Amino acid sequence: MSSRNDRILDDLFDKVPVPEGYKGEIVEGAFCIAPHRDIHWQTTATILDALTARFDNDLQVLSDVRIDFPGDLNGFAPDVAKLRDGSGADAEGRWLHQDVEFIAEVIDPHRAKNDYGPKRTAYAVAEVPVYLIADPYQAKCHLFTQPRDGDYLSRLSVRYGTDIDMTNTLLDLTLKTDEFPRD
Repeated sequence: MSSRNDRILDDLFDKVPVPEGYKGEIVEGAFCIAPHRDIHWQTTATILDALTARFDNDLQVLSDVRIDFPGDLNGFAPDVAKLRDGSGADAEGRWLHQDVEFIAEVIDPHRAKNDYGPKRTAYAVAEVPVYLIADPYQAKCHLFTQPRDGDYLSRLSVRYGTDIDMTNTLLDLTLKTDEFPRD
């Protein structure tokens, strides 16, 4: 059965057209639409390639697909969302935030405040174990782990070109950032 938030989010997504080449999300009730840039997709593709190499055929991953997160009217479309094995959409075709094990967001100048602020909080409240922000404008990655009480207890920031060691997380992965594009 749908919750009130789900029905409102469904209605908003149905009423607001998102032009091709743009990404639409609802963050704390505000509809955000911004263009995808080449740099954004190149970074996303590099992260997807690393996950595919690590998990092979056992990978269940979404990109730019709506997942509703805790909070008032949070319908996000993460750049990369790795789901736990055996995950599936609910009866209404919605993916569940409870199944998300990893999220990567690539910063866009139009939405950066959301990725660093309300989305990070919503991911922590949802207890997403691993949250990565790739920021081509700062040429840095920020890794957040150990969600507790609406925040992440652990944060690691590295410059592009430095490997991100996630071997102590459920990903058991070292992500190379030397080929991440910069702006």
